[in-house]
Amino acid sequence: MSDSDDTTKILGVAGDAPIAQPPATPEHGVLIRHEEEPLEVDKTWRGIGFVRGRKRVDSHLVRELIPRGVENVLLERTPPNEDDSGQIETLPDGSISIPVYEEELVITKRIVLRERVILRKETVVREERVEAELRRERVEVEADDGVELADER
Repeated sequence: MSDSDDTTKILGVAGDAPIAQPPATPEHGVLIRHEEEPLEVDKTWRGIGFVRGRKRVDSHLVRELIPRGVENVLLERTPPNEDDSGQIETLPDGSISIPVYEEELVITKRIVLRERVILRKETVVREERVEAELRRERVEVEADDGVELADER
């Protein structure tokens, strides 16, 4: 193997490529051929596995005392006024006044206003124990080996 073959292999030049000759004067040094290879990079998508999502429902029992409003009817009986109209009336406080008639025996039979019934409602708050099963959904994600999952909350 000659010196020029040795130089060609070290420099990475093909063996049949012409080699540049150094100039005749040594003050310029040795002329070496310089070549460059371009790098080509390409990318493609490929599947590495699957991700599955599943919804699960968890249940837990809740026991609480909850206030609950209940309306009751209060009945108040009052005698009628002399100038009573005998009609159903709504009082200023929102109560309803209903006239109650009865027969009164006299020489002739006639209807006489005997009293008024006033109905009011009263709200009573009672505590009742309530039991209910509440459900909460949560998502579980499974991935094949090689698939990286990121938690983005």
